[in-house]
Amino acid sequence: MEETRESDPYAAARDSAARLAGVAGRIDAAVVLGSGWGAAADALGPCETGVPLASLGGFPEPGVPGHQGTARVLRLGGVRVLAFLGRVHLYEGHHPDTVVHGVRTAIAAGARTVVLTNAAGGINPGYRVGQPVLISDHLNLTARSPLTGPPPPEGYPSRFTDLTALYSPRLRSMARELDPSLEEGVYAALPGPHYETPAEIAMLGALGADLVGMSTALEAIAARHLGAEVLGISLVTNPAAGLSAAPLNHADVVNAARSSAARVGTLLASLLPRLA
Repeated sequence: MEETRESDPYAAARDSAARLAGVAGRIDAAVVLGSGWGAAADALGPCETGVPLASLGGFPEPGVPGHQGTARVLRLGGVRVLAFLGRVHLYEGHHPDTVVHGVRTAIAAGARTVVLTNAAGGINPGYRVGQPVLISDHLNLTARSPLTGPPPPEGYPSRFTDLTALYSPRLRSMARELDPSLEEGVYAALPGPHYETPAEIAMLGALGADLVGMSTALEAIAARHLGAEVLGISLVTNPAAGLSAAPLNHADVVNAARSSAARVGTLLASLLPRLA
């Protein structure tokens, strides 16, 4: 698939948000679930409305096992949440605007908080498989940005976005209040789809990365550009390349996420109502 850019990706997001509002009403927060995170969606709570993303426009069908082309709308206390049951990735051939279309749509529909989750390889030797880790910062090594190309239309923030507090210290603090065992780490985003070499993992560790994956960074940039507060959570599904004798396998990543993601869903079910 060759990547293509919408002539105005912000208008495309507004159009998708208008269609979403027609079936789901107001949205206060969005959650993007990574590979194998379906159990987290179930733990969030009962679904009010299921939304096929293709019906909103601008959403290609995910092509990676563990990701679905649907979203759920649910209510947590006074907060209405849109939970995406998957995402698309750069390595599928998509333009950055397509990768972040879900985040932009949710914000156009009213979301002021965006929670981004992913399955990640653990670089930090202290991490164990199945452990959730709050993302404190990232290294965007994809060589891409959702803010390149023509500048945003009039009425949108400047594309020269300050990312100093990209991953909200306030939301991370709230999450640790609910689960004091949560650790924090730096997430390295690479384009994939191949896994990294042991030498690359050694380099990333020397650069300060604790986690490695193939998503999240572009969505976080797009969300922060539009003024949303961002919380990132990685689920360690495997030791990174060279840190385990076992070969890396995507099916194992998805299975590891499935077995542990419910814990994070329960955490978010307690955290998101506090945003009201």
